[in-house]
Amino acid sequence: MQQNSQTIYRQLYPLKFNTILKDKIWGGSKLKNIFGKSSESDNLGESWELSGIEYEESMVTNGFLRGKSLVELVEIYKAELIGDSIYKKYGVSFPLLFKLIDANDNLSIQVHPDDDVAAVRHNSNGKTEMWYVIDAELDATLIVGFLKDCTHKEYLAALYAGEVETLLQKVPVSKGDVLFIPAGLVHAIGKGVVVAEIQQSSDITYRIYDYKRKDDNGNERELHTNLAIDVIDFSATKNPKIQYNVKQNEITPLIQCKYFTTNIMSFDIAIHCNYMSIKSFVVYMCLEGDFVIEFNGEMTTVNKGDTVMIPASIDEIGVIPKSKVTLLEVYIS
Repeated sequence: MQQNSQTIYRQLYPLKFNTILKDKIWGGSKLKNIFGKSSESDNLGESWELSGIEYEESMVTNGFLRGKSLVELVEIYKAELIGDSIYKKYGVSFPLLFKLIDANDNLSIQVHPDDDVAAVRHNSNGKTEMWYVIDAELDATLIVGFLKDCTHKEYLAALYAGEVETLLQKVPVSKGDVLFIPAGLVHAIGKGVVVAEIQQSSDITYRIYDYKRKDDNGNERELHTNLAIDVIDFSATKNPKIQYNVKQNEITPLIQCKYFTTNIMSFDIAIHCNYMSIKSFVVYMCLEGDFVIEFNGEMTTVNKGDTVMIPASIDEIGVIPKSKVTLLEVYIS
């Protein structure tokens, strides 16, 4: 009996992690004001909520695995943590990166390479991502692709003339908007927008244009014109916003691609979640409200701004709201 009790105690459980806070030239204070992120900086641009990036690894903050890094957990628990097919494909490299981003100023206009290019050039994954708009000031916009089909020649002429923005599509956004950003799509987060970003685990970005901003040393930030030209999708981008209608106390699909599936959950009653058919870890990003996760007789408290991982070995949990909750549910199909 004692052995069985010890085994149950050492089961994986819902995991919470520290946040990795990053100051940015374009950052602000909304991640502190909205989510209570602890920073003395007024240029807080990103909160890395769950990361397996080398030297930027999230650390567990709850339970008997407290102090273990995400990469250590994958090495120890393998498929039990992330899922059998995912472990076979990615090994000990955690495949996704979760961020909160506050754009107090325009981010650089940029593009990301796909898997093939990133593997050859950087020995890395490519970078396909999505944005969920958490907050947006009046008249805030995102840049998403080209207004019309564009040639290399037209693009370079506009870029060197400092007029590349005239070719690009500025999309007005408000709270709740969702956009999918595949590798190759030129994009930028505009001033006054806060987003949750879910992406492949990669930190490879090609900066196209940066408004001639200077760093702390008075130098304009590096651009990657030659690297970017080979990966850009120059076709016009149509209807960039994902259309969806949230159903209270149900799961609403947002995006499904080969890298991640993202749903939104809005609930004010206790919900039973059965993940037996999902052969993946599940990640919750809590955007509104507070709730508890009930598993194996234990309760894990999740507050607004928290990100929590449900290991692949957990088939069923209960989620019990303390107030109305909105969260993003993410896994790999």
